[in-house]
Amino acid sequence: MNIYINLSNEQSISPPDDFEKLIEDCTRGALAEEEIEEDAEVSVTFVDNERIRELNAEFRNIDRETDVLSFPIGDEWGFEVNPDNDAIILGDIVVSLEKAREQAEEYSHSFKRELAFLITHSLFHLLGYDHVNGGEEEKIMFDKQERVLERLGITRGGGK
Repeated sequence: MNIYINLSNEQSISPPDDFEKLIEDCTRGALAEEEIEEDAEVSVTFVDNERIRELNAEFRNIDRETDVLSFPIGDEWGFEVNPDNDAIILGDIVVSLEKAREQAEEYSHSFKRELAFLITHSLFHLLGYDHVNGGEEEKIMFDKQERVLERLGITRGGGK
């Protein structure tokens, strides 16, 4: 399985050294958890708190910063396919590295662990999961993302 990642960094905080591999590993792990074996493509954009606040206001009508936003491409009938590489297109992930760094300090774990959590969490949104209403779907989603992170050896205590 090939993973194609389109990256854009629109802010000044440096992501962890191996962030591209981290994104690929999280993507591969989420797809494996869902038993999806196709090649896949995802876009990840790093922004600051002000930009993610603007996007949150524009797309969710919530005028405050957040840590990550997910913009799925697929629908209930499946994923679009990129004709250039035959990969399913999962969608777009926007991460505030500023917020991720703040949360890593707040939760006393590594910046890498926080970034892995946010990417994995967002990937499950791209794969159709939602936790807005809580309940069983939230439990399933959170269990899946924790299994992916555990398989990657990225734990709450700090991880890799």
